[in-house]
Amino acid sequence: MKKQFRYVSILTGAAIMASSLAGCGNSVTTSDTATTTTQTTTTTTTTTETTIATDTYDSGSEAEYTEAEYPVEAAPMAPQETGRTSTADAVTGFFSSNKNSAATAEGCYIYEDYWDDSYCPVPYNNESYDKPEENGFFLSQVQPLSTFAADVDTASYANIRRMIESGYGADRIDPEAVRPEEFINYFSYDLNSPKRGEKFGVTTEVSTCLWNKDHQLMFVGLKAEDKFDGDMPKSNLVFLIDVSGSMTSEDKLPLLQKAFKELVDNLPGDGTVSIVTYASREEVVLSGEKMSNKRAIKNAISRLSAGGSTAGERGMQMAYEIAAENFIEGGNNRVIMATDGDLNVGISDPDDLEDFISEKKDSGIYLSVLGFGTGNYKDDKLERLADCGNGNYSYIDSMTEARKVLVDEMSSTLVTVAKDVKFQVEFNPATVNAYRLIGYENRQMDAVDFNNDAKDGGEIGAGHTVVALYEIIPAGSKSAIDLKYQTAANSDSDDYATIKIRYKEPDEDKSNLLTYVVDEEFFNEQAGENLAFASLVSEFAMLIGDSDYTGDITYSDIMKAYKKLDNTDDYKDEFYNLVRMVEKRS
Repeated sequence: MKKQFRYVSILTGAAIMASSLAGCGNSVTTSDTATTTTQTTTTTTTTTETTIATDTYDSGSEAEYTEAEYPVEAAPMAPQETGRTSTADAVTGFFSSNKNSAATAEGCYIYEDYWDDSYCPVPYNNESYDKPEENGFFLSQVQPLSTFAADVDTASYANIRRMIESGYGADRIDPEAVRPEEFINYFSYDLNSPKRGEKFGVTTEVSTCLWNKDHQLMFVGLKAEDKFDGDMPKSNLVFLIDVSGSMTSEDKLPLLQKAFKELVDNLPGDGTVSIVTYASREEVVLSGEKMSNKRAIKNAISRLSAGGSTAGERGMQMAYEIAAENFIEGGNNRVIMATDGDLNVGISDPDDLEDFISEKKDSGIYLSVLGFGTGNYKDDKLERLADCGNGNYSYIDSMTEARKVLVDEMSSTLVTVAKDVKFQVEFNPATVNAYRLIGYENRQMDAVDFNNDAKDGGEIGAGHTVVALYEIIPAGSKSAIDLKYQTAANSDSDDYATIKIRYKEPDEDKSNLLTYVVDEEFFNEQAGENLAFASLVSEFAMLIGDSDYTGDITYSDIMKAYKKLDNTDDYKDEFYNLVRMVEKRS
């Protein structure tokens, strides 16, 4: 008899460990491990509770998919041995022995006469995250330049949403998993479109800071051209798919297969698709298959199954080789990597991965990274792969997110229109006493690197938007810090800042420079819809990310402010519901 349930809360090894120790008087303890370096904190979260979403994923109704091709078999239920400590008692005993665990044994389905390891498995939470120290304030007179690479990743927001929807409160969310810029850039904004012949449209605004009325916020929004009007040019796509044993759960390979088949259904017919898989070894499943032969591509995806270790290095090497063999001059050449990031054979250290993928970025082959799954998710590795591989990074937790990333935003996700995009903002000390960039900690650059075309920036896709927020301490405010021996230059100017943007065309090595000035005309007493919503999202990220700069605002304040907005959509409404859920659990 099949039993379906929405969520199962379980402990790492609780059933097995506690059962084996029952009656022995032994206790079981777990610990959280954090390793801290001088500049960067790397956290590997080893917790005892994981929530498994068991939504049913429809594998499609195409006639060519048969049960024989893609069998799914439920694990049998084993009878409980006489005299054996029940799983329920074992789990309860484990909880009672661990004072530090906030988990409970609820949700683990136990039956009177049977115990079933398929419903109470023994996964673990060993997710790892890596985020540099939060940006602080800089005095404009001392350090007027803020320089960073563009970032269009959205994985952090989708991943945190998964946690919240699985029952996490703010106290259970690892602050290292929260990257505010990826929260902000997840959403759509009403930005200025590029004028004819221009690469970008730029939108700026300044208004009062939501969480500190003595401060101000400066909004900088960039919108790329979409010369393909949502379509894709002739493309050479390589699907690099992790089929290792860690990908067996429903939110990994099965969800991945459905997501990629939907992508294939929406691809144009001009180009090729290849499939490379990796587990204990790499395998070329398809090479240069015509994009129009959708049935063959989807059948190949359906036949994938998980098992073995994770030799990601060899898989990546093979994917780039296949992409090179099918390279399209002037076309869209891209590797799309789908994995939980748990690489355990070959290169696994993030620094080594960065060196490996950086060697590939100059080949004209771009990289999109799609993260899947929970428990052993390696966000730190995947983010660095995308940043170093001329790519973008998304987290897929549902078919809704898959459609957003791979269908609705296909050209933005898969077609690069500008590479090595960098920002440099020069603040005017006469107007701005100090500033702080919200997020982008791992995209900071030295000021001198802005004009150095050898230094890598970020990649932006067709129609993509990039938003950055600065918290500003105005000159003359009560929070301002006055210097005795320095005076503000350009005291006759009312400019807030000058924004410079560098970018390269996808097939060129020399950068182009754009310059925009933000003066007092861009100040509004009442923030516009773009800035108002972006400030709510950034404050939410700072609250759950344990920021030092949250001020006195609360989750309830965010919810009240959201209700005053006029321009909302389904994704923004979902954001409101996430805030509401966290507020209820606080």
